[in-house]
Amino acid sequence: MIVAYILVLIVSFYFLAVVCEEFFVPALDIISDKLKLSSDVAGATLMAVGSSAPEFFTALFAVLLPNGHADIGSGTIVGSAIFNILVIIGAVAAFRETKLTWQPVVRDALFYSLTILLLLYVFWDGKVVLAESIYFVAFYVVYIFAVANWKKILPYKDVDPVKVLEEGIEKSRMSKMSRQLFSYVIPDSSKNPRRYFSSFSVSIAIIAVLSYLLVESAVGVGEILNINPVIIALTVLAAGTSIPDLFSSIIVAKQGRGDMAVSNAVGSNIFDILFGLGFPWLLVMLLRGGTVTVGTENLISSVFLLFATVLSILFILIVQKFTIGRRAGWALLALYLVYLGYQIFPVIM
Repeated sequence: MIVAYILVLIVSFYFLAVVCEEFFVPALDIISDKLKLSSDVAGATLMAVGSSAPEFFTALFAVLLPNGHADIGSGTIVGSAIFNILVIIGAVAAFRETKLTWQPVVRDALFYSLTILLLLYVFWDGKVVLAESIYFVAFYVVYIFAVANWKKILPYKDVDPVKVLEEGIEKSRMSKMSRQLFSYVIPDSSKNPRRYFSSFSVSIAIIAVLSYLLVESAVGVGEILNINPVIIALTVLAAGTSIPDLFSSIIVAKQGRGDMAVSNAVGSNIFDILFGLGFPWLLVMLLRGGTVTVGTENLISSVFLLFATVLSILFILIVQKFTIGRRAGWALLALYLVYLGYQIFPVIM
């Protein structure tokens, strides 16, 4: 039975990557153009949705499932945030020294630090109340407003995050075959832009189904191996849902545009935590009332690590004049291996 669960996990991870990259993000790109969003706002909203859809739906189903597995959703998003900061930024820097545009870095570092502090505050007593879920969603709205107006405060050159990352994705033969397979189900907006809304809607439905399978498989593996599902969420689910972003970011870094990959990693984390957790919490409490219980035994230490890492990276960037080099990149990757060891070692002993 455990082999079946693991197979479902692997297949779901792969199909999620294909659907998001080949159908969901291109549809979002068209929606962004039609709404005439600035590239910064598009990156903070639609691009964040595109790159974080698996984590968002995983958190949503984890909360909505009858047995209540909110800690799996929280674990996936916290673990994904750690993966994005340590592995994606680390890999980008390890492949090529990256000079960052400091104005958006300061903005995102400020909001991200406040986001993590808000997360610690909510997690501390192990339960989420309605007002706290509203704080999360409201703070994300404030972040979007700040993104839309930041260049008026600190001017800097504009970059289109959607097109940059799409250009950086190299298509493998297997990816092309999978795209062809899914094109029988999902309208291809890259070939027929007028069908963008159908592509968007069907993609969301498939992502939702795959995310549901991820949650059920994680619970199943945890029960069979007698492992806290939060550990699986912090490690396996978090890495699996973030690996497509890692590959895209490395390709973009090789093209000399690593600053965009770094900005996307941090921006996606802000979306993940504030909206990816806040909205499911808000929805379930509006539907059912009461509070949402979150098992924080393995989460609090991970959130503390996340906060310490963000502060450390910001310190390094300030000292290095917003340049992150290969040595720092390898150090971040090594720190993630230490983190994995910290999470997994107690389980195998």
